[in-house]
Amino acid sequence: MEGEVANNTGKGWTAANWRGDEKELVKNGGSIAGATLVDNKEKKKYLILRDTEGRCLCTRFTGGLLSGDTTEWFAQFPAPPLESEQVSFQVGSMPPATIQISEG
Repeated sequence: MEGEVANNTGKGWTAANWRGDEKELVKNGGSIAGATLVDNKEKKKYLILRDTEGRCLCTRFTGGLLSGDTTEWFAQFPAPPLESEQVSFQVGSMPPATIQISEG
């Protein structure tokens, strides 16, 4: 998955509540490592993939974002089953976002 995050808070922003609470936190730092995909129909939760050293296959937000800045992000998840048509993307304190799955 990939997307864009914009800081419209009027102050500096760090991804503190976006990182996971796993033991690899030190390696993942200010990242999107805490994001998940949830397939409610199949009753499965997918975590971001990790490399052999425990680092997430995802964007790290080193230094955070200044007010008014935007940046792109990515996160690599395991593929849901072919039968899955939608999942919920969840990260930090943001409300879940429904993602339609299509071939491509």
